[in-house]
This record gives sequence, C-alpha cells and structure tokens, in this order.
Amino acid sequence: MATTTEPGTGTTISFLNKLLGGTPLTHVSIRFWDGTLWPDNRPRAATVVLKHPGALREMLASGTAKGLGEAYLRDDFDVEGDMEQSLELAVALENRPAGWLNSLANFYHFNRLPNAHGGRFDGRELGDLKGRQHTLTRDRQVVSFHYDVSNDFYQLWLDERMVYSCAYFETPADDLDMAQVAKLRHLCRKLRLQPGQHILDIGCGWGGFAIFAARNFGVKVMGVTLASGQASLATERAKAAGLTDAVNIELRDYREVQRPENGFDAIVSVGMSEHVGRDHLPEYFKKTWDLLKPGGVFLNHAIGENLQQDRFRGPSFIDEYVFPDGDIPPIPIVLGAAESGGFEVRDVENLREHYALTLRHWVRRLEASHDQAMAFVNEPTYRVWRLYMAGSAHGFDHGAIALYQALLAKPGPSGNAGLPLTRRDWYE
Repeated sequence: MATTTEPGTGTTISFLNKLLGGTPLTHVSIRFWDGTLWPDNRPRAATVVLKHPGALREMLASGTAKGLGEAYLRDDFDVEGDMEQSLELAVALENRPAGWLNSLANFYHFNRLPNAHGGRFDGRELGDLKGRQHTLTRDRQVVSFHYDVSNDFYQLWLDERMVYSCAYFETPADDLDMAQVAKLRHLCRKLRLQPGQHILDIGCGWGGFAIFAARNFGVKVMGVTLASGQASLATERAKAAGLTDAVNIELRDYREVQRPENGFDAIVSVGMSEHVGRDHLPEYFKKTWDLLKPGGVFLNHAIGENLQQDRFRGPSFIDEYVFPDGDIPPIPIVLGAAESGGFEVRDVENLREHYALTLRHWVRRLEASHDQAMAFVNEPTYRVWRLYMAGSAHGFDHGAIALYQALLAKPGPSGNAGLPLTRRDWYE
C-alpha cells in the first residue's frame, strides 16, 4: 500500500481496517483520490475509486444500500473493471456481524472521516407519483419512467430485436442475438402456436415477440404496452417487416383489453407481471383467464425473489431509480394466485442462470457504448442502468432472485386442457 501524507488518507485507511480488515476481498480493491490502494496493491477484477476525501463518508452515511448507490450516481466514487465483481464490497458490508451500517453512528472512526462535500445530482429523479399504487394512472407514469427513457439508448445495448428480457442460452458462449432468438422460439413452442391463432402479448415492449411469432408461426398478435416510445417503434418495426395485417400494437393497459368474440388462443406476458404487485395478482390472473378461450394457454415469464430471502423494508435503490412500484413475489405466491383465478399449472421452468448471462451481455454492451449513450441520456441515468443490471446479475448468480416461466392452462368444460402428454415437441 502506498505511503502518503494526503490529508484524510490515514483516517480513511484506519476506518476501513476497523470496518473490513477481517474480511478478505478477493475481487475488489479501493483506490483513494491520491492513488493509495487498499487493502493492498494486488490486481483485482474491480476497483472502487474514491473521487475525493469525503467520498467514503458520502457512501456510508445514510446507512442503506440505496445511499451507497446514490453516492455512485453523484460520482462520489466510480468503478473501474468488472461492475458485478465490485459488489463484493457491498456484500462484505452487509455481512458484518453487527450490521454493516447500523452501528456506524457509534463508530468513532467513522466520525473522524473527512466531511462529505454535500454534492447532489440531477437527471434521474422520479418526481411525485399520482394516485395509489397500481392504478391505471400511476402505472402509466411508472412504466414511462423506466421504458420511455430513450429508444436509442436501449438500442445501443440490447440485441437487434430489442428484447428486454431473459435470453435462452444453449451454451454460455452463445451471443446475445442468438440467445434471444432461442428464447422467442422457446416461448412459441411452449405456447404451441399454430397458424391463424390470435395471440395477446401483454407488455409487448418493442415488438420482438409479436413480430417473431407472426413471421415464424403464422399467428396474429395483439401487443399492448404502456410505454409510448415502445408502442411507436414496435409499430414501425411491424410495418417494416410487412406484418401490419398480423401485428397490432396498442398503447393500452392489459386491464383495458376487450375479449375477442371467441377469446384469445394464447396469451404471453414477458417481464410485465413484475409491475402488477402481489396484492393485485388475483386480479391479473382473473383478467387473463377471462380473455383466454377454453383450452387456451397463458405463459407468464417473470422474476421472483427467493422465498428464503428477508424482504427488504423501506425504499430501495431500484424502487427509487429503476422500477417504482415493482414487485417480484416468490413463485409460490404467483402460482397460488394463478390457481385462485382458475388456471391449472402445467409447467414451471427456472431460468435464473440464463438471466445472469443475459445481464452480463447487457452490462458489457452498455459499458462499451458509454460515449454514444451520452447523446441520449445523462451520466446518472447511464449509471443507474449499469448498477442495477450488474446488481441483478449478482442476484441471479447467487440465487437471491430467479426467472420463472409458468405455463398455465384454461381447461375446457370437460376438464380437458388439450395439451400433449409430454414436452417432447418443445425441443424437436
């Protein structure tokens, strides 16, 4: 470790030794504003760079992971190298026996850290939300907050079809475009789509599934989204693909969709039910049940937290800056709500490793596009996406969260679900 007389360096080193000295950091080191490295000079996958003497105080003063993330948005610190591996530092703080920040108010060394500069950032504030959670008005506002950032921004780091959900990897070496095509095909095969069927895509994004299913399986798709930027670009893409007769994209809440005369043959919801809220899942499944014809199937693709995880209480970084009002209930809660709505659970597949791989592709592509991204968003917004996606990859990799595809059937009056006895056709 470098020797220095820079004011505040010795105090910061002393504090880190007290706080984390007994915790081996395998993947991350800390570099001070004067070039000093802690805990040693050994190269690591990630380096947390403190930008000024008050940086560590800014990072830890709030006592929350949200406050730590906000210090990153303010540029009190930066991360060089592997963002996902840098989260080893946050995990080490959380795993301290006495709690990582709860005891800091009584920590003498913390109070001796150099004062923070009190800087603020602008550019990713949520503002006041209108109405109660999960009302139509509020849902439109929170969905727009995340998805209407900029189509051009998303286009920089998503695959060519702009599929903003977990891909499906045959091998870890698959590229992102290949894996997203495999996911779309996997969805269509699970739904067992047939030419001429009428499909509802809830939360259709930029039209990736709708266009793929119409082109490759001969179905007609109605896609709905609450993000105006998505609806506009999805419509343009369907037109460019020559599929205006087969793909209809509407700026509409799923609760506003009217049932066709005979019902939809199949419904798919990919990465949308996380916006529903666990208390509203019975309403969600009742609505989709009503929209579906007897003998139809519904595939719900969504993130779920581990049932063994302690639920976070209070506002989180993701609540504030990424997905306001988002909720990722454990899969037993989701399936229970589906069954209470009349659905029969036919298949559940956990793709959490696939989502970790997907997110790593997105983070690498985002980081490689930093300079181009500045033409569409500001630095704090870029950092929000870099941090939340790297953190999510870490969560999937370690089993804190998972991605579940649940295939649900609406049996006919006689109880016949109309499904094959095996899943063999999914893979042939």
